[in-house]
Amino acid sequence: MSTVVVIATIVTAAWVGFSAYSLLRGASWVVDSLVEYGVPRSWWPWLGAAKAAGSVGLLAGLLVPAVGVAAGIGLVLYFAGAVVTVLRARSYAHVAYPLLYLAPVVAVLVLGA
Repeated sequence: MSTVVVIATIVTAAWVGFSAYSLLRGASWVVDSLVEYGVPRSWWPWLGAAKAAGSVGLLAGLLVPAVGVAAGIGLVLYFAGAVVTVLRARSYAHVAYPLLYLAPVVAVLVLGA
């Protein structure tokens, strides 16, 4: 495994982990948007847990590649769903935010392949 893959994976896992932490802590810049998009409050802990699990899974993938691939695929689906949610809410100015998380996950999957 190359140094580039390891560094990209660690940075991406930290980035996604930060997103999970922000959601679980109820950061206003995250939860205000979720309210605007119509995401039920009861889903927030599950969404945060999914991101946290994906972050940990990416790191675990450094030791067990199949786990990293599974985590990466799960995160791609998660953030693709976030893009769809933003588009359905017609909040087009915000669509870049889930893409900022989706892009590094895709990059790590491609680099690791």
